[in-house]
Amino acid sequence: MIKLSRFAVEESIRCPRCFVLAYKHKIRLPMIPFTLNLALDELVKNEFDYYRAEAKPHPILLENNIDAIPFSHSNMDAWRDNFRGAYFTNQQKGFTFGGAIDDIWEKPDSQIIITDTKGTAKENFNWDQIAQTPWGKAYQRQLEMYQWTFRNLGYDVAQEGYLLYYNARKKEKMFNQKMEFDFHLIRLEGDDTWVEDAILRAKSYLEQKDLPEASCDCEKCNYLKQRWILSNREAALI
Repeated sequence: MIKLSRFAVEESIRCPRCFVLAYKHKIRLPMIPFTLNLALDELVKNEFDYYRAEAKPHPILLENNIDAIPFSHSNMDAWRDNFRGAYFTNQQKGFTFGGAIDDIWEKPDSQIIITDTKGTAKENFNWDQIAQTPWGKAYQRQLEMYQWTFRNLGYDVAQEGYLLYYNARKKEKMFNQKMEFDFHLIRLEGDDTWVEDAILRAKSYLEQKDLPEASCDCEKCNYLKQRWILSNREAALI
């Protein structure tokens, strides 16, 4: 049985070679924690938890005419914990897959909506432009992978998902130890039909003997390739 996180499968999509080096051979660059982003996630979670306890819609839901409330469930804290998360096991195909969500909302008919919190600090926030970038496409895949997970855990999951995007204002005259944000709610239509194939492909990368090919646009692999070429060229001159 192979356990794969949502982040691991995303890495296999970005670059199969880096994925295998990291998850099979434990060769990876150290991750720098984005502590400000983590703090933002925690503050948003705390705010939604307040309305969750009251069984009332958050003002964001009311302002955007979304007929839902924060989903109340005994597993919510586990699902949002990076060391636990929400995972589905397919015994027949030999994998466990999932990850840690940010939040879930519930409609009156018990259908659930998967959401994720993002933070940035752009001069001009434009989701249409962000959506075309590699990380914008990864955000779409992230929601779809979580939708797939909860559908397989037996939940009725809505096609739509939401990104709660907080854009920090950098032009304020005074800081006063307080950061101001503009808020953008991004609705995305999910299609998780590709997810299981991606999981099985990532699983196959870990099971094969040889390293898979690197992605042609992988920054890490291209950096290492150019460094190797330069090092050999310099060595030949000695």
